[in-house]
Order: sequence, then structure tokens, then C-alpha cells
Amino acid sequence: MWQEFGIALCLMLVLEGVLPFLYPRRWRDALAQLVQLSDRQLRLMGLASMLLGTTLLYLLH
Repeated sequence: MWQEFGIALCLMLVLEGVLPFLYPRRWRDALAQLVQLSDRQLRLMGLASMLLGTTLLYLLH
């Protein structure tokens, strides 16, 4: 189980690094917009992301 967790963590880091590598200016602008969101909006985005990830994991597994 720990090996799969490590693999998932590494893949997450690779995927999160793609946008800053390819489009640094757009990525910086997107982060600037995220800073302006309220805590509620950020929490809703986080919840939506977790639900989408869980659903996709369930469908793929």
C-alpha cells in the first residue's frame, strides 16, 4: 500500500509541475486570482476536486 501511495504522490507532483513549467505567466496569474477568492469558495473548489477525484478513482478501479 505504501508503494502505491508513493507512486500517487510522485504522479501528483509531476502533474502539478506541468503548468508552471509550460505556462509560468498564466500559472502566476491564476494563483493571483486564487488569492482573491474567499475561504468558502476555496473550500467548495477543494470539495469539488476531492469528489471528482474519488469518483474517477472509483470508475477507473
